[in-house]
Amino acid sequence: MAKNKINGKGRFDRFLTVIEKVGNMLPHPATLFLIFALLILVISFFTSLFDISVIHPGTGETIVPVNLLSRDGLHLILTEMVRNFTGFAPLGVVLVAMLGIGVAESSGLIGAALKLLVLSAPKRMLTFVIVFAGILSNTASEVGYVLLIPLAAIIFLAVGRHPIAGMAAAFAGVSGGYSANLLLGTIDPLLAGLSQEAAHIIDSTYMVNPAANFYFMFASTFFIAIAGTWVTEKIVVPRLGEYKGEQATEGIGELDKDEKRGLKFALIASIVIVALVLWGTLPANGFLRDSQTGSLLHSPFMKGIISIIFLGAAILGVVYGIGARKIKNDTDVMNGMGKAMSTLGIYIVLVFFAAQFVAYFKWTNLGLIFAIKGAEFLQASGFGMIPLMISFILLTAFINLFMGSASAKWTVMAPVFIPMFMLIGISPEMTQVVYRIGDSVTNIISPMMSYFALIVAFMQKYEPKAGIGTIIATMLPYSIVFLIVWTIILVIWMLLGLPIGPDAPLSYPVG
Repeated sequence: MAKNKINGKGRFDRFLTVIEKVGNMLPHPATLFLIFALLILVISFFTSLFDISVIHPGTGETIVPVNLLSRDGLHLILTEMVRNFTGFAPLGVVLVAMLGIGVAESSGLIGAALKLLVLSAPKRMLTFVIVFAGILSNTASEVGYVLLIPLAAIIFLAVGRHPIAGMAAAFAGVSGGYSANLLLGTIDPLLAGLSQEAAHIIDSTYMVNPAANFYFMFASTFFIAIAGTWVTEKIVVPRLGEYKGEQATEGIGELDKDEKRGLKFALIASIVIVALVLWGTLPANGFLRDSQTGSLLHSPFMKGIISIIFLGAAILGVVYGIGARKIKNDTDVMNGMGKAMSTLGIYIVLVFFAAQFVAYFKWTNLGLIFAIKGAEFLQASGFGMIPLMISFILLTAFINLFMGSASAKWTVMAPVFIPMFMLIGISPEMTQVVYRIGDSVTNIISPMMSYFALIVAFMQKYEPKAGIGTIIATMLPYSIVFLIVWTIILVIWMLLGLPIGPDAPLSYPVG
């Protein structure tokens, strides 16, 4: 790679340096939510001093700000603090899902499956398979970052191609395609829980199921994989040229007999699990359907999707571990679950403060007042649904450059935008899917993304002078193309009026 490509100091590089410095000056996300919560208390006091009110469009009730810096407010804060935390919708679903995924990861199932997927791919399909595998890896949280990205570099180098091109393809799938997938992952119930909390500002009975964006994200997986392949082959590979670094070709290593046996065991278990699910859902009187109505959308299957993720991942992990001789007793299984929980310590701290912020925001009525005022402005502006959603994608993509965590951003944005859009007829599920597009496309160029420093370290193995500018220059084409492709898909989806998931319409009934 030419020196000026690595150490370029153009205007764009300088702009990104400013973003990095500003982002690094921000406190820890948990501290930010503590600050936000305290600000809500102060704002509630000052807004209560003025004659501010709105009329709820659904009930006709007059809504005024509630002062939490009062005797009653203090009592509410003290008595509800624990319940705010333990009742925070995303907390339980993430903990339960990660218990099962922890078994699958610690047993080696996820690593072996990714290795098999990449190694078995025809050479002409190698790039597509790497991007595709990166997207699928999001089901298992951060495993794509720590396993697939360095593995993709090794694979590309082994077949005589530039290792950074392989790394870029994997990074594009893992991070740029973060929201797309063929399966539900931990991010789905996490965001759905936050969306549901925000929707309750307008409608206290509204439910957002974890599969709310499944149809759209399932279809997006193939388009994003194709787009990532095109960018790699047509832009990134020609730009990087031939690899002339000192790093020697590394052997990937075939699956050993224990891993193969473990995968066979897991395949058999998968067939049994799928057969049971189909038996319970396809017949009109299936045991996983609603016992009264026979409905699948409002069934124990949909409501218990997190339990199914937990049980499926745990069973497959145990079966693989037994076959591969990685699990010898129940202690190994429990240790795998414990390891998964140990990685969530800081997340639990963040959730505690985020839960208080969301509760305070709801109690003060500020979210509802802001939503009604904002909805009135949007109605007066005459913006149609399509330009409004495109604008929201761009706003989210921009904010993502400064605040990398998908859940942290949505915790702040959902209580504002979901109620606002509900009041002009846009469903919470629709708002969530648009948010996910904007959040995904700039992950790969955001220095605030939690794994950005790790990607720099990976690249420096092959290009010692590589830095943030190297990653931005390499990944920016993916970001631009993903933004264009995903926006086009969304517009077509809206024009066709297709549901974005089970029981997830595009619109919300107003009035």
